[in-house]
Amino acid sequence: MNKFLKEFKEFALKGSVIDMAIGVIIGGAFSGIVTAFTDDFITPILNMIGGEEWGGRILLPFGPYGNALLWGHFLSAVVNFLIMALILFLMIQGVTKLKELGKKKEEAAAPAEDPADIKLLKEMLAIMKESNPEAAKKAEEKLAKKAEEAPAKETK
Repeated sequence: MNKFLKEFKEFALKGSVIDMAIGVIIGGAFSGIVTAFTDDFITPILNMIGGEEWGGRILLPFGPYGNALLWGHFLSAVVNFLIMALILFLMIQGVTKLKELGKKKEEAAAPAEDPADIKLLKEMLAIMKESNPEAAKKAEEKLAKKAEEAPAKETK
């Protein structure tokens, strides 16, 4: 039971799960805004253009009286969906670009690796320290000097 609780805690506290929960809450709230925008702004404009009631209905000649196809409500739902899909697409594009910028900054901040010749010299120096410590000390000073010169040569 403890293992289960531990795994659940790790899952629930992951950043992606919390981000998803926040996204669902904001999406639900934003859905109301989009619905109000469609009902209060888009629908009246379409009523003016089309000359018909946008929330129209087609009465069905069969079945109980009062049955109708509410095509206006369906079209409002389609417009709501398209607006939400566009907004989500734009948000995902923005988040993706922000993540890429963050990765580029991390890569730029990472220290550059030593050139291959410096790596080889460091390995040789480590071997030399075991057999001849005095010569290793002199070689280490030369290596430090060469390492300082290497970045200057690369920038030219």
